[in-house]
Amino acid sequence: MSTKTVRRVGATVAMAAMLTSVAACGGSDDGGSGKSAEKKDNGGAVAKVDPIAALRTVQKKTNGAKSAKVEGTTVMGDTMSMTQSGSLDWTDGVTGSMTIKYTGGSMADSMKQLGGDGTMQARYFKDAYYANMGEAFAKQAGGKHWIRYAYDDLAKVAGASGEVMKDQMQNATPDQGVKALLASGDVKKVGQEDVRGVSATHYSGTVDVAELTAKSTALSAEQLAEFKKQLTDAGVTTEQVDIWVDKNDLLVKKIEKGMMKTGELNSTVFYSDYGVKAAAELPPTGDTVDFAEMMKQAQSGSGGS
Repeated sequence: MSTKTVRRVGATVAMAAMLTSVAACGGSDDGGSGKSAEKKDNGGAVAKVDPIAALRTVQKKTNGAKSAKVEGTTVMGDTMSMTQSGSLDWTDGVTGSMTIKYTGGSMADSMKQLGGDGTMQARYFKDAYYANMGEAFAKQAGGKHWIRYAYDDLAKVAGASGEVMKDQMQNATPDQGVKALLASGDVKKVGQEDVRGVSATHYSGTVDVAELTAKSTALSAEQLAEFKKQLTDAGVTTEQVDIWVDKNDLLVKKIEKGMMKTGELNSTVFYSDYGVKAAAELPPTGDTVDFAEMMKQAQSGSGGS
């Protein structure tokens, strides 16, 4: 495998994963503060009109569902735009399979330079995720189609933001957006809206990314300072988080929006079929190259940039 290929695929895929995880909100379980409103009867049922109390129930129900089908789109300035679909299980860490297609930005350009169409199969496990880069990549990688990204290795590459990424990748459950709104203390009920034919309650709030990270991760003071600097350098400050919840107190849609120096952050995700089977099979060892080994080749190689 050429050094150029190692650098292009290893660095761009890894960093795209890291940045996506930073954009995805996490949060503590403590919840925010809010003033309780008087409960009102709605068609014979007691309605939850206090958004904090309602979201605590949503967080508990969604987390307890353990698995779901996931479909969404993400745009990160001129770095990438992508679609994703599949199923995830969060019974014990996050496992599952997703089909990811890079549709624009420098990430899609890198995939096309390797001869692919931008489509990638991803499988998630407790300690790593695997990406199938396709036939074009395999021709330059000794016939191997899959790259293994150990979360510990990605954390080492990206410093403090890598530690955050590691936490996000291992705990990227649907209820994270709900926890983010609870932790922010800034949440309001917008009203009832239709989401793909389902009546859902819309909640919205603004999250300070650095402040939320300080609450929800075990970063040291030095790591937190480094992470805040990385956010500042990237132009990331706050995110607007909107979620939609069905009558069963399950999350059915989430939108996260923010700004970076390279453009807008915009992620929309739909959740359905809670309780679906979402197992993932480890790719064959003989068909897998390790990201850490790729990085060693890149550092020791004398090929092009």
